[in-house]
This record gives sequence, C-alpha cells and structure tokens, in this order.
Amino acid sequence: MAAQSSSISQPPLPLAGRVAIVTGSSRGIGRAIAIHLAELGARIVVNYTSKSADAERVAAEINDLPAREEITGKGPRAIVVQANVSEPSQVKSLFDAAESAFESPVHIMVNSAGILDAKYPTVAETSVEDFDRTFSVNTKGSFLCSKEAANRLKKGGGGRIILVTSSLTRSLRPGYAAYAASKAAVETMAKILAKELKGTGITANCVAPGPIATEMFYDGKSTEVVERIAAESPFGRVGEVKDVVPLVGFLAGDGGEWVNGQIIPVNGGYV
Repeated sequence: MAAQSSSISQPPLPLAGRVAIVTGSSRGIGRAIAIHLAELGARIVVNYTSKSADAERVAAEINDLPAREEITGKGPRAIVVQANVSEPSQVKSLFDAAESAFESPVHIMVNSAGILDAKYPTVAETSVEDFDRTFSVNTKGSFLCSKEAANRLKKGGGGRIILVTSSLTRSLRPGYAAYAASKAAVETMAKILAKELKGTGITANCVAPGPIATEMFYDGKSTEVVERIAAESPFGRVGEVKDVVPLVGFLAGDGGEWVNGQIIPVNGGYV
C-alpha cells in the first residue's frame, strides 16, 4: 500500500482577499474581533485612539499569523491607524489608510469603539458633559463610520457594516441610561441603513453583547457586583470575547449575506 502523504490540504480562508477596518481594536472585544477576522484571512486596520502600544501589539500578533497562500505577497496582514471615531476627518483617514496600504477597497467595517461611564450614574446624577461625551463616541462615532462605509465599501456583494452595541438596550438597567440610549440610537440607525443600502450588496447589522470580561466591563465594579452579574446568567458566568467573535466572523463572510438590518444579542441568555 502506498504511503499516504503527510500534508493535509487546508480549507480556504473565507475572508481571504478582503480588507477590514475594526475600530477600537487595541483591546477588549475589538482586539479579539480584529484577530479573529485576520485568522479568517482578512487584512486588518487596527484602530486606536490613545494606546498605541496596545494597537501595535495586536498588529504584530496578526502579522505573525502563519502564512497562507491566499494572503501572501500582498503587503502586511495588519496596519495600525490612530483615529478618533467622533471626528469626521479622522474616520475618513481610516479608509484612506486602508485603501492605500492594501491597494483595495474596504470590504468590512466593524465599529467596536465605545465608552462607558465607570461610575454608572443615574439619570439624575449624569452630567451633561458625560452624556455628550458618551453620545459623541458611541452614537456619533457609529454614525460617522457607517456614513463613510456606506459611501466607500466595496459594492456588488461582500460589503459588511457591523456595529457593536449592547444587550443593555433590552435589559434597561439602572445606572446605564446614557450608555444604553447611545447604543439604542445606533441600533435604530442600523435598521434604516440596511434598507437605504438596497442594491449595493452591503449589509448592516448590530451585534449586542451582554456582560463580557473586558477592562471596560470590570472598571468600577466590585467583586460582589461582578459575581452577582455572573450569577444572573444561565451559564453562571460572565461572557468572554471568544463568545462574541464567531458571530462577527459569520456576519462578515458570505454566509452572513441574508442577515441584514438585524440586532443580534450574544449574551448567553443573560437578558
């Protein structure tokens, strides 16, 4: 009997040849999304606002991924671009940088950038300044990224707009009014955007995580509060970034084409 070859053919990478911008990808959920999309073959713009060292580490991890024939010879797997998503000119620079570095239109835009007031104030305690800042980053940032994407994503199929929102838009818990409202506005916008993009082949969806074990989630919470939140989940734990990224990867690929204008909670039944 002839000896079998030791080499095993690998399945094709579903996002090979596609370019993705992931905002807020220097840490947390955004970081995990950027790495996951890169593992699926996408070339990535790693975006950050202030922590350049964190963003450079994410890009280095992506650029060190094992080489695959589908994505070799096309420059770096990832680049780093600083941009504040609440500034129109800086959002434009994200797309300019992607098109220049990868010599390709952008196919996928994931907006994961967001802020949450660690004090968890009631409406009565929320300052106007904190309210404006929350909406500037979470809502205006999503609007500007969506606006640029609607005008510049590759048309004709494969274009994906994915906005990270929150399951708090459903659970409506005290202390999160400004944050939940800022995300609810994004969800409404995404549903309308999906209809406005008729004929382009571009989809627009929201992924709405529940409590996820990131720096932003733990900030300002005592151990007792974290344990109480975990106990409310049917799984008895707080979610992890690995629970979120497969859904984003699915929506970004060809299999997600028929999912459009949807708000998809990913929370283990927390809400």
